Amino acid sequence: MENNDVRFIQGNEVCAEAALYAGLGLFAGYPITPSTEIAEHLALRLPQEGGKFLQMEDEISSLCAVIGASLTGKKTLTATSGPGFSLMQEALGYAIMAEIPCVIVNVMRGGPSTGLPTHAGQGDVMQARWGTHGDHAMVALTASNHADIFRMTVEAFNIAETYRTPVILLLDEVVGHLREKIRIPEPGEISLVARLRTAVAHGVDYHPYLPREDGRLPMSDFGDVHRYNVTGLYHDMWGFPTEKPEIVYGLIRHLVDKIENYSEKMTRFRKYHTKDAETLFVSYGAAARSALHLVENRRKRGERIGLLELNTLWPFPADIVREAAAKVDFVLVVEMNIGQVMREVKLAVDNPDKVFLANRIDGQLITPTDIRNILRVIHGKGV
Repeated sequence: MENNDVRFIQGNEVCAEAALYAGLGLFAGYPITPSTEIAEHLALRLPQEGGKFLQMEDEISSLCAVIGASLTGKKTLTATSGPGFSLMQEALGYAIMAEIPCVIVNVMRGGPSTGLPTHAGQGDVMQARWGTHGDHAMVALTASNHADIFRMTVEAFNIAETYRTPVILLLDEVVGHLREKIRIPEPGEISLVARLRTAVAHGVDYHPYLPREDGRLPMSDFGDVHRYNVTGLYHDMWGFPTEKPEIVYGLIRHLVDKIENYSEKMTRFRKYHTKDAETLFVSYGAAARSALHLVENRRKRGERIGLLELNTLWPFPADIVREAAAKVDFVLVVEMNIGQVMREVKLAVDNPDKVFLANRIDGQLITPTDIRNILRVIHGKGV
């Protein structure tokens, strides 16, 4: 496939092409609406690029296969939706504890349970952060258009490899199934992070969980020259289980700090007309498309409205939100759930009483008209 032509394709297919661009070596997954097109596209394209495609029996085995392949040195991916993402939580915790880089795409739909398989939702934001048990940090990215889907998918792989962590890409049904133009970047146009491999020679004691001074942990391909232990238990620098309080404390601090201390490097966002805004929209995913449409429309009529679109949801960019909201009269969080990001915005800003919610929870895309009607009520002008 040529890289310099313009395509008119689905968002899910963009995600698949971006994964190939990032160096995907193995995809393992199970079909589930509305993410199935990622698996379908990679079933054809990944073997053409020398990678391996596996259709597994369920989502539990899918993430386990991804984890195993990552340990052997491959960049790995799985894709699912809400019910499948729920099944992956135990393996996700294992990947966090064992520090195994991988990418999980969740194309969100209406829930809970089977919910609305073919309709939109953004109800998995908190699940992405807190779905697996125990204290941990999490990285979750999102996108509202095809260019950002490509960019955030590549970014997900780069972050996973840099920090030895699973990364979640939270898309939604509207974005995943939308067709629009995209130009696939040329090779080298977007920087890629390669797997950091250990320089420790064969026969020399290798410490798989001993961070360098910069915090990164060099890896050795499992089954190659080094023999080491991998476990979901708290472990020492050799990977062997331990209950020593000082080691347990040090490990959990490492798992959290390696993400939270570098959150600024992972934060991606876009600002539209925020410098003079009196009202600020905060949004993400498909909802941000409607918010941006309204911003551009009302700006032409003299209304000073701005938009902060979040591409990084976790770690939550509280400083960016606080700064953008500091001088506005109102903050309107636009999302398709009961206010999951709104809660984080309220915690971030200096005056939470000026934060309001514009949402839909019926499986339909929130429209500019929906947002405008809520904004009128906030401004006291009536509907």
